[in-house]
Amino acid sequence: MRPYAKAMDLPLSTAVAPLLEHLEEVGSTNHELLARAARGEAQHLSTLVTANQTAGRGRLGREWVAPAGKTFAVSVLVAPDDASIEALSWMPLIGGLAMARAVRTLVNDRVVTLKWPNDVQIEGLKVSGLLSELVAGGTGVIVGAGLNLTIERDELPTSVSTSLLLEGAQPDFDDAVSRYLKELLALVEQFVAGGLDPVRSGIAAAVRAECGTIGRRVRVELPGGDRIFGTAETVDDQGQLVVKDDANGQLQHVAAGDVTHLRYE
Repeated sequence: MRPYAKAMDLPLSTAVAPLLEHLEEVGSTNHELLARAARGEAQHLSTLVTANQTAGRGRLGREWVAPAGKTFAVSVLVAPDDASIEALSWMPLIGGLAMARAVRTLVNDRVVTLKWPNDVQIEGLKVSGLLSELVAGGTGVIVGAGLNLTIERDELPTSVSTSLLLEGAQPDFDDAVSRYLKELLALVEQFVAGGLDPVRSGIAAAVRAECGTIGRRVRVELPGGDRIFGTAETVDDQGQLVVKDDANGQLQHVAAGDVTHLRYE
């Protein structure tokens, strides 16, 4: 890992998140922040950011590959006092909601939605993915996020991906990072002020309002290998996706799974 760059070269982001360090290059911002937290070298809202993540990871252990300098990867330690595992389980959705709101401010005349649990799409194409990981001992969560800034079409990782540049934006690294951090820290503050209760804080309602998965035909691949085909009805008060199963008409509450939005036939 190369030496740290000064955080002051990101004045907008540092103003939002004073505990921010800008890494010139790192294998994984999540892995680095997890290690620091384990050594007691990080605190609530400690933040690492880079434009060159060389060993990023996505959900379900997938590799996250991005051209250097054309994306950002950022990880934030969220460790409020006395947070239960149940409360911390909302952080992936909170992170996704924050990114959706930030992206919406950067693109014009585009539909930006949260795809459960924590991808962000522009007109149905993925522009951002998030990965949240529990700190050892369950005292906090590392909320990691990546955003495609200036990736060209021939550099996209999949056929269903996009970037801010391809959607008509001219993203500035510091500006984009700061917008995401502003939304994330505001939502974390709202969650904490509401007693870490997703209903009382209004977080659950906000997620439902901006979740583009609700109302869609979906295929859900469960961790054990089973699949559910059906219609996403809502997100419940535990943050689970509620799917009306085509097979039996019953409501299935999905805590973890890989969701694909299907076309209506």
